[in-house]
Amino acid sequence: MMNNANEISRQTKLYGYIGEHAGSSRFCTVINKSFKENADDAMMIPMNIREDDLYFTISNIRQSHLHGVVISSEYTQSVVEILDEASQLVKRSDMCDIIYKKEEKLHGDIFSLRALSEHLKDLSATKIAIIGVNPYAKAFSFLACGFSVSYFHENLEELMAFTQEVEIRDADLNRLAEGMSVDLSGYDAVLDFSDMSSFEMIKKLPKHNLDMKNDKQFSALKQRVHELGTSYTSTDMIIDKLCTTAYRAIKK
Repeated sequence: MMNNANEISRQTKLYGYIGEHAGSSRFCTVINKSFKENADDAMMIPMNIREDDLYFTISNIRQSHLHGVVISSEYTQSVVEILDEASQLVKRSDMCDIIYKKEEKLHGDIFSLRALSEHLKDLSATKIAIIGVNPYAKAFSFLACGFSVSYFHENLEELMAFTQEVEIRDADLNRLAEGMSVDLSGYDAVLDFSDMSSFEMIKKLPKHNLDMKNDKQFSALKQRVHELGTSYTSTDMIIDKLCTTAYRAIKK
């Protein structure tokens, strides 16, 4: 059991939170509170890691005292190639945000999109517009049971290839590009999984607009939300739900 001084013993299970700005995130604080409330002899420590040092850091977990690490959104695609084993969701989406060490092998999985799905259900959001075709869009699509999803992207051919890859039949495909005038207010929520630098073509947005970026990352969706006067949610704004899901994953 962790004592009130948060001291670490040889039996304490150590986990890391890896990101470019991990130290400024509340992630470790929130999940350590869960460890303490549940009398777990465990602690998560923030690890500020530059992209140049990421491969070396992740590889060395095999011989470290860490039992696993959570990966911040900016590095979720870069760590996949370093894994020894991966869940089917990681293999099919090509992203990973939580790594467990098992007998000096690194096993990757995904927890953040499960937390996002739960958050959307809590909002009673069922009609979803997804922008982009990156690994986050893939992972969410595999977990999108119960949602009515429409897909938006600049290139319709890429979008068609994406929906075939994630095995979605009769998908609602829509082009979203510069010079267009698009109204997304009929959806319950918009999820931006794109790398678009501007959403000037979007003239109306719904009440709920989310992406998987932290507050240190540039968000074109956040910028457009402020221009249109609606609401925006980053990962830092649902940190409690992310930590609850990560805690369950770690304990499992």
